[in-house]
Amino acid sequence: MRGAGGSSGGTGSFFIGFIMMCSGFYMLLNSITVTSNFGMGYRLYSFSAMGSSFGITTGFVLVPFIFGIGFIFYNSRSVIGWLLSIGSIAGLMFGVITSVRMSMRTMTSFELITILVLAIGGLGLFLRSLRKVEG
Repeated sequence: MRGAGGSSGGTGSFFIGFIMMCSGFYMLLNSITVTSNFGMGYRLYSFSAMGSSFGITTGFVLVPFIFGIGFIFYNSRSVIGWLLSIGSIAGLMFGVITSVRMSMRTMTSFELITILVLAIGGLGLFLRSLRKVEG
């Protein structure tokens, strides 16, 4: 009889490792807090020129988008309109993604060790069950 993954590894180890791994990574991801400081007045990009510092806010990124939409509605084959629209949407998406901040919630060392043992131990047990057993 074939075991997990078509090898002679243990099917029990496969399921126990899989359950441990899933619960450990679920608990790990559940303990991460995601926040963002994205807003229309938020400084998205900044650069220095001629001794001064200039900032482009997230609302200002929409100005080329507005012009691009205008060009597209005037002439749908306008390359400049499509470039302005797609470029500003890409810049806005990049700004949203880069403004995301992740942090771990406060937990005891016992909780963290339990999470890591479940996640990494389950991964090891899961991978061991896929290996062919000699003998």
